[in-house]
Amino acid sequence: METRRDVFQAIADPTRRAIIGMIAKQTINVNSIAEQFDISRQAVSLHLKILAECDLLNIRQLGRERLCEAKLEKLNEVHEWVDQYHKLWKERLSALKSFVEQEELQPKSTKKTNKKNANNTNKSKRK
Repeated sequence: METRRDVFQAIADPTRRAIIGMIAKQTINVNSIAEQFDISRQAVSLHLKILAECDLLNIRQLGRERLCEAKLEKLNEVHEWVDQYHKLWKERLSALKSFVEQEELQPKSTKKTNKKNANNTNKSKRK
């Protein structure tokens, strides 16, 4: 059975996120990437394979070197997913801010009257 990978699996691992950060800045060879981590070269190769399967990098042969180039368009999927929640929380926080500002603008006597009315309403409901 073939494993299907997506960009969320790619960014789930901190080592892969670090590799993405490295190759986003410049094309870099596999050996240079492997030197940056305290894991086996085989483990780095596996991470690179996963990133390539997720279409976040391209590995090309140049003579004896294997160069890794960033293909970060797929990260837009992550951005769009996160952005929907960012908008949701921004709306909620804006509504909360408006509510708090309205409460602060009300005169104190109005607030006390509102509390008394609420208490009287609750007492009436109990009877």
